[in-house]
Amino acid sequence: EQTVRERTAELRESEARFKRLTELSSDWYWEQDENGNFTEVYGPVLEMLGIRVDDALNKTRDDNQALWNEIERGTLEANIAARRPFLDFVYSRTKPDGSQQYFMVSGEPKFDESGRFTGYRGIGKEVTESMRPKV
Repeated sequence: EQTVRERTAELRESEARFKRLTELSSDWYWEQDENGNFTEVYGPVLEMLGIRVDDALNKTRDDNQALWNEIERGTLEANIAARRPFLDFVYSRTKPDGSQQYFMVSGEPKFDESGRFTGYRGIGKEVTESMRPKV
């Protein structure tokens, strides 16, 4: 029982450390279930998009599609449907003020012990500044 308590405390400490690091970073971490619902979101992405945490969890990618570039979205959806990992995928959206905002994401599919697909997890960051033309 002592070992279980020690391992539980170590796990909680590790999770807290991870959460603190994502809060300090400009990157974010996300997880989705097998239906594409966001189940975990850590980091500043929700503020960048003007979304409340409660509004993002248990929502699918489709719930937030209105202003996203459809060609980029289609490419990302094809990777997800094929259960392929993706690395440094850049996509954009048009903000309500008409300006463009760019994001780079990487993700990998998750599978349980029996090989059943259980969702995706990954990281992302805003890259708008690096996408602007250099003058």
